[in-house]
Amino acid sequence: MGLVGLLYVGAVLFINGLLLLGVVEGRAAAPINLFVGALQVVTPTYLIFTANNDPAAILAASGLYLFGFTYLYVGINLLAGLDTTGVGWFSLFVAVVALGYSWANFAILRDSAFGVIWLYWAFLWALFFVLLGLKHEWIGRYTGWVTIIQAWVTAAIPAFLLLTDMWRNEDAIAIGLAVGGVVVFGALYAYIHPRAPGAPAARHAPTAHPAPG
Repeated sequence: MGLVGLLYVGAVLFINGLLLLGVVEGRAAAPINLFVGALQVVTPTYLIFTANNDPAAILAASGLYLFGFTYLYVGINLLAGLDTTGVGWFSLFVAVVALGYSWANFAILRDSAFGVIWLYWAFLWALFFVLLGLKHEWIGRYTGWVTIIQAWVTAAIPAFLLLTDMWRNEDAIAIGLAVGGVVVFGALYAYIHPRAPGAPAARHAPTAHPAPG
């Protein structure tokens, strides 16, 4: 059940990335945030109630609320035209907690691949904090592209592979994700924000009501 939710996390991250790039209008992105947000609240609630007090199952399900509350928050923000600082500072909380879930996946659940994926999500939510909470709008385009990449790499593709029983060699996947993330996100930043020595950082026009994944 949680894997189905992860698949649609990919969908909402993809739409929100396009929103940050100005391709999708704010109110048009609100419904998918509300749909997936509701799914990611109902799903962990069901999983926890049916876990028979299994600590590992409860731990794995509990992190889904971070997604659910974020998407519901974003969907309401977009419909009501609210200021983004609330979502931004909530994203800081999520980024810090995501580091804890990364450690838990490595140390307790023995899932190195999702240990790295949680690091991806911590990085993404940290970008949302900088963009939406601190209002550093120059990072909006970069954040949009990181969101789109993570929609596929951390959600849609892993969910599909797990659903079809094709998710194997987790340690190799973890290494590939770790190395690939550093290379791709570093190169993407250098491409979007090239700077000559001593030159000021480039600024981009803000996106109307940007929203995180």
